[in-house]
Amino acid sequence: MINQVLEVAHARNLESMVVTFAQQPRQVVTHQEQECPCFLTTTDEKLALLKQAGIQHCEVMEFNEQLASMTAREFMQVLHDQYQVVALVIGYDHRFGHNRTEGFDDYVRYGQELDIEVIQATEFPAVSSSKIRELLLLGDLLVANNCLGYQYLLQGKVVSGFHIGQTIGFPTANLQVSTEKLIPANGVYAVLVELDGKQYKGMLNIGNRPTMANGNERSIEVHIFDFREDIYDKTLRLTLVNHTRNEVRFVSKEQLVLQLQRDAIEINNLLGL
Repeated sequence: MINQVLEVAHARNLESMVVTFAQQPRQVVTHQEQECPCFLTTTDEKLALLKQAGIQHCEVMEFNEQLASMTAREFMQVLHDQYQVVALVIGYDHRFGHNRTEGFDDYVRYGQELDIEVIQATEFPAVSSSKIRELLLLGDLLVANNCLGYQYLLQGKVVSGFHIGQTIGFPTANLQVSTEKLIPANGVYAVLVELDGKQYKGMLNIGNRPTMANGNERSIEVHIFDFREDIYDKTLRLTLVNHTRNEVRFVSKEQLVLQLQRDAIEINNLLGL
């Protein structure tokens, strides 16, 4: 659909734009936060991906009760008046407006009244976000990435951790990730690490650190290969390339170190080091 927006904009000599929301609409409509699934992309990640795809403008709208109560006609009036929309690409099965009672023919009629050309996106086999969440929670990263069309991202600030990695030769950066972001299954991952505009390669561990008797506290720790700088309070962006193994409890610290050494070799080879 993004590609179709770009094609329409190019053909009509227009600038491309995507309109999205900062909140989960379901959360506003139901007033029940626990019913809302975690995001596959945070707002910052979404904006970065759209820019990478070639979209020129992305408007992040505040989804509140006032917006939720608008009819489709009223919402299209906002698009016309505030964003100067003259061509609107709509998903082939998408409905919007209060109670979503209107359909594509209605949108076309409203568009004619507002001088907005309404275009129905080409139908294609869709993969639901629920299915992608399920795949990530099962650790099936390669299939999830294929469904997404890009490699899954995690972004967070480096915070103080347990410092155990330094004592066993694998210092790690402990990440604090948004609570709204979906965290994939526990285990070890091959990742690309972006820091201050530079890219590094590393291995990520998500889990409860059972060998260290960490209890139920879940951590997200990345070991960056051949890197020894102090990066506390820095923001890291991780691209998850592959899930290499599940989390395991070892009987000793020595066995853990041996496995980490094997992990490092496997991930180095996988990432092409």
